[in-house]
Amino acid sequence: MDISTSPLLVRRSVVGALARGIPLAGLLLVGSLACSSTSDGSSDGSGGSGGATSVGAQAGGGEATGGTGGAGVTGTSGSGEPPTGSSTTASSGEPATTGSGGGPASSSSGGGGSPDPGFQPCPATGACKILPLGDSITFGLGFDGGYRVELFRLAVKDGHEITFTGTQQMNGPAMVEGVTFPRNHEGISGETIQQIANRVPTPALREMPHIVLLHAGTNDMYRDPNGADTRLGALLDELIAEAPDALIVVSSIIPFPGGANAVNTYNATIPGLVEARASAGAHIVYVDQFQGFPTSELGDGVHPNQAGYARMAGVWYEAISDYLR
Repeated sequence: MDISTSPLLVRRSVVGALARGIPLAGLLLVGSLACSSTSDGSSDGSGGSGGATSVGAQAGGGEATGGTGGAGVTGTSGSGEPPTGSSTTASSGEPATTGSGGGPASSSSGGGGSPDPGFQPCPATGACKILPLGDSITFGLGFDGGYRVELFRLAVKDGHEITFTGTQQMNGPAMVEGVTFPRNHEGISGETIQQIANRVPTPALREMPHIVLLHAGTNDMYRDPNGADTRLGALLDELIAEAPDALIVVSSIIPFPGGANAVNTYNATIPGLVEARASAGAHIVYVDQFQGFPTSELGDGVHPNQAGYARMAGVWYEAISDYLR
């Protein structure tokens, strides 16, 4: 089966509908490994080779499929990391729905949301502040700097000035595209939706962002998937209340073969959560980080490898590029 390389995403010009995209972030922990993943500045910050292309999708719907292939690397697991199964190899091309198989079978169909086309979160001058919010996938476990490296590269190449905010341990390369890389983020390994919510507004919003990128829920899928959608809704409400002038970009979570059925169920609820809040006037949009994300780009069966993080960056950039100055 030929797996598409890009997920659905909600464009600002299509209110309440899915448009185009590529695959995204919610982290799993590997104990204290996250704290040791600092950069010595030697990376060239290229962000990998996994940038995905966009595909069209019907407004308000679309079916996602998990990719084939196995995880290329066996990650070191700690007490906070969920089980990943013996491998993620799928020989038949059909996505598996058990803990040892490939990515989840499908993601949600349904609408996302879009703020008023005239909404502009970024300042006319100076850097647009972006808060990467989530768990170890946001931290960048498996590739120093995670999706933030390629996202920054894409923005710089297009002439946009952005920076990242957050209070967690800085990581990533020193330079990207000849520009100093902002190594801030708010990704903590092993954190669930509720734990992420506990950081809002403090310390996550200590420096108020213009854009929030939220990928959350992977840890809930193996700890307690029941009620994950309710917890996510509460987190969204908190972000909207505390950062009313920011654009909040919410994604489905990337494949987690160890909890494929739970991922499918959870991802299916996210577009509706976003749409309800967008309809009420919130500056919030949905992107699909699951669609087209192959399990071959999960380095340890949970966290993306360099190509997977680059793929996520493409999804995020597709969602926010029209808002950047």
